[in-house]
Amino acid sequence: MPVEEFVAGWVSGALGLILGHPFDTIKILGFFKGMSFPIASIAVVNSVLFGVYSNVLLALTSTTYQERRANPPSYADIFIAGCAGGFVQAYCLAPFDLIKVRLQNQTEPRVRRGNLRPRYLGPVHCMTSIIREEGPQRLLRGAGTLMLRDTPTLGIYFVTYEWICRQYTPKDQNPSSFIVLVAGGIAGINSWVTATPLDVIKCRMQMDGMKGQVYRGVLDCMVSSIQREGPRVFFKGLAINSARAFPVNAITFLSYEYFLRWWG
Repeated sequence: MPVEEFVAGWVSGALGLILGHPFDTIKILGFFKGMSFPIASIAVVNSVLFGVYSNVLLALTSTTYQERRANPPSYADIFIAGCAGGFVQAYCLAPFDLIKVRLQNQTEPRVRRGNLRPRYLGPVHCMTSIIREEGPQRLLRGAGTLMLRDTPTLGIYFVTYEWICRQYTPKDQNPSSFIVLVAGGIAGINSWVTATPLDVIKCRMQMDGMKGQVYRGVLDCMVSSIQREGPRVFFKGLAINSARAFPVNAITFLSYEYFLRWWG
């Protein structure tokens, strides 16, 4: 099993996260609040995504990364490999993402301007508090929604990227840096258009438990959200997600491609 895709995914994930974290916390007063933990965790998760994607694609086509421009895989194979990467990533991401969401939404000290001690003192304290107060199974809260969100979305993500690269790159040549940046950015926006409705539900499920359990499950969360706020609730955050998606995924793919070219 080639390991360079895992390493390239880790590097590209770290760079993308550094660029995108201020967008991810734009509604919180501190732009880089809770950043050290996501850099370590999401970079690992990104390496799983790209590693699984590349290795599944290799299994389906028997074509290595260096051979893919001369002998490009079908879009069906790319979609299947992307879905496989999204499925595995979702269950690796769930505990990290839960902790990140809880920490980013912890705004009491700044909002109230008092001496109130924050509920969570950091990632480790957040994790141990969830296990102690809500049970270890709660670390996977939102994993099912993440799986539903990421499995088809990441299939679409990789297909979009490859399609744009092929349209604007001569056969047997690597895409230019500009094409990689544009293709990665558009792939990111396209994936968030698909993912945002379930991302809204995922975040609500992850916050459920901080002040008592509100939702009985994913379906109950969907129905309750529609009843209270209407169908438009599922597109909350789409604008900021799209604004974040273009630069983050542009840099992610550029660093991924160049790392693998350097490695090869």
